[in-house]
Amino acid sequence: MENLEFLSIEFFGNTLKNYIISISIIVFGLIFKGLISSYIRKFLFKIVGDSNNKEGKSEFDNLLKKPITYFLFLVIIYMAFNMLSIPDSLGLVSADEFGLRMIFEKGFLLLLVASVIYIILQSVEYVGLRLSQRAAKTESKVDDQLIPFAIEIGKVLVVIFGVLIILGNIFGIDITALAAGLGIGGVAVALASKESLENLLGSFTIFFDKPFTVGDIITIGGITGVVEKVGFRSTRIRTFDKSLVTVPNKNLINTELDNLSLKPVRKVKTDIGLTYDTSVDQIKNIVADIQQLINDHPNTNQDGVVRFLEFGASSLDVMVLYFVNSPDWKLLVDTKQDINYKIIEIVKKHNSDFAYPSTSVYLEKQ
Repeated sequence: MENLEFLSIEFFGNTLKNYIISISIIVFGLIFKGLISSYIRKFLFKIVGDSNNKEGKSEFDNLLKKPITYFLFLVIIYMAFNMLSIPDSLGLVSADEFGLRMIFEKGFLLLLVASVIYIILQSVEYVGLRLSQRAAKTESKVDDQLIPFAIEIGKVLVVIFGVLIILGNIFGIDITALAAGLGIGGVAVALASKESLENLLGSFTIFFDKPFTVGDIITIGGITGVVEKVGFRSTRIRTFDKSLVTVPNKNLINTELDNLSLKPVRKVKTDIGLTYDTSVDQIKNIVADIQQLINDHPNTNQDGVVRFLEFGASSLDVMVLYFVNSPDWKLLVDTKQDINYKIIEIVKKHNSDFAYPSTSVYLEKQ
């Protein structure tokens, strides 16, 4: 044991033994951090997930790997530095008095609590993801909209609870006195701006009035797309060119909105221009055949109208108006394509052609 006496040698108020233990905790902690993280994820997955769902386990690991890693890193640092003491020679005041030491300790505890909140939030996110996947398999759209909304409420409650813990346990603030002093209205004003409150009220209006639900095709402010998610602050719309547009909820309730999914039919109006060398009989036959095409098509109703209406600058203009018997966007574009192909065939069949902008110049001989 005499050979180990050197471990009792002190440097900056700590023995060599304490330094070795502290460094060992950091080294072994970093080496086994991945293994420990894996066991923690398995334990949490048994609580919130289905152990037989391998795909769900992979999603859970992707969501929880980073926050658990942060948490373990902070725990390792805490355990390592807890083996050491701050020497009085540095002149730092105690942790009970305001100073660098208090800032360091409270800041560290703040990060530790924040990492735990992060883990809980990601766990809630996973639960919401799995519930949303189940809701997508049902016919009702209500659960598709309700689940993300409920998950966001859960996240807000977790954050509020975490903030209260930080204020009460770390900073020593009397939460009861704070709540009594501010009141419910004061807390609301303190935690959210006027615009945020308007968006929150907008989300409740959307949820209860149901002007649209998740999966509906809507048009607002020149934006047309499929509603993907209705949140506290905003609604996400996926346009047909795959862009994701985020619209504040207050705009959705204060602006004229067209829910295309609620339409029993979709109107299509187009004009075709025939060349000026097309005869009257050809025009009549083309109009009649297109009208018959619209009437007989399985995806249109009997209200279609085809008429020769205008003498254009470079063409004889025929209006084609019809209604597709579904609000479904894919069926709409497929029907338009099918009818357009057949209109080309009809025009060619009657030995006519489509006009394009042109200018004729006539020269007189002098």
